[in-house]
Amino acid sequence: MMSAMATRLTYDLTYDAALTDVGEMLMEPAFRERVCDAQGALRKSVTVGQEGAGMQVIIDMVLPATGIPGFAKKFVGDEINLVQTEKWSDIENGAVDVAIPGKPGQMTGTMTIRESGGTTTETVDMEIRVGIPLVGGKLESLIADLLRKALKAENNVGRQYLAE
Repeated sequence: MMSAMATRLTYDLTYDAALTDVGEMLMEPAFRERVCDAQGALRKSVTVGQEGAGMQVIIDMVLPATGIPGFAKKFVGDEINLVQTEKWSDIENGAVDVAIPGKPGQMTGTMTIRESGGTTTETVDMEIRVGIPLVGGKLESLIADLLRKALKAENNVGRQYLAE
């Protein structure tokens, strides 16, 4: 039985750039590949294309499971495969789903981009669920920490990218 509990993560990525510049950057495969590299991806593939009236971004990457506590390592192994699918209905609003193929757990949420006074903020709001008795909550917290680090890396890469 799946636990009704979930771990929520909300993270703001801020950029000193116009909303359209940030939105275009997020649809740029070269930017997404640089983010994967900054996160230490061993292998990666990035696909960006039309999805109905909006856009879809799919990032399939494999990360090393270094630094992951022992209790979690037995669930993930030496590598973690993440498949992130973003469906953007417009430049300001997207839905995100992150799957770990073959593993219990899912991350779903939204991404919104808003501009105010020359600063653009991308807000990622995710719900993390791991349906494993006893350790599910601990794994959710671990995943939230890893996501936070990944988003921080993306924010740093994005600021450099926009400054070029």
